[in-house]
Amino acid sequence: MKALRLTITIFAVLFIVVGASFAFGAVYIISEGQQAVITQFGRPVGDPITSAGLHFKQPLIQQAHYFDKRLLDWDGDPNQIPTKDKKYIWVDATARWKIVDALKFLQSVGNEMSAQGRLDDIINSATRDVITSHLLVEAVRDSNRILESRVDGEDMIVTDEALEHIEVGRKMLEGVILEKAKVLAPQYGIEIIDVRIKRINYVEDVRNKVYDRMIAERKRAAEKYRSEGQGKSAEIEGQVAKELKAITSEAYRQAQIITGKADAEAINIYAAAYSQNPDFYSFMKTLETYKHTIDAKSTVILTTDSDYYKYIKSLDAVK
Repeated sequence: MKALRLTITIFAVLFIVVGASFAFGAVYIISEGQQAVITQFGRPVGDPITSAGLHFKQPLIQQAHYFDKRLLDWDGDPNQIPTKDKKYIWVDATARWKIVDALKFLQSVGNEMSAQGRLDDIINSATRDVITSHLLVEAVRDSNRILESRVDGEDMIVTDEALEHIEVGRKMLEGVILEKAKVLAPQYGIEIIDVRIKRINYVEDVRNKVYDRMIAERKRAAEKYRSEGQGKSAEIEGQVAKELKAITSEAYRQAQIITGKADAEAINIYAAAYSQNPDFYSFMKTLETYKHTIDAKSTVILTTDSDYYKYIKSLDAVK
């Protein structure tokens, strides 16, 4: 019984001590994704604490300031910026950043809301510098391709080139903006991870010119496809005509060979028949001649010396 009472007493004392520590601020907890800076009478004490868990500090006189260790988003307002070719566009950018030096961050900006204001100045300034030193088409386009198509059954990609060729593209400009912004960010304990242009809109007078250029590029691409199609059509038609001529020539040659063989065979048959019975062959040929020259409406007058009459007389003599 005494041991149980002693255990309960110990737990009660520990509970009171822990409760008092939390109540007076002697104990603080850092969660995953957080870091803290301890200040004493407003002045930082020691290095930032980045490990998660239970930590201790002097109560009442020391205070813990918590900051995020994770990636944070920055989303600026769209800005109207002139390009190198004097065309105004609305540029809407976004970025990701993180606090890499909590102590410097606390001393320079104090909190994330103030940091967002500093990032507005840094990133917007870098964006303006880069956009104003490049042409509009370089800020809008990322390559010289305006159309991309895959040939059926093949891995080849067919592309069309734009009318205005660019040396750098939108992706490269984003890289330049990031490099410029990274120069100023470390003084606030901040590291900018990347910068992206979310959206580019044209002002009214620029929009019409851009549409005209897009139409011209598409028309040029259409003409190219038409020309290629007509050339391919002519090639196919020529190939068909060539093959048809070859087939016709071969068919005519085969027909002539067959006709010649048939004529030769017929001549051989006629010759064999004629040699066996010349009189009968002559008689059959004479009848065949009359068959093709006399019809039902014809009247024939035979003389006594005609071949047909001669054969009839020979038949009477046989009787």
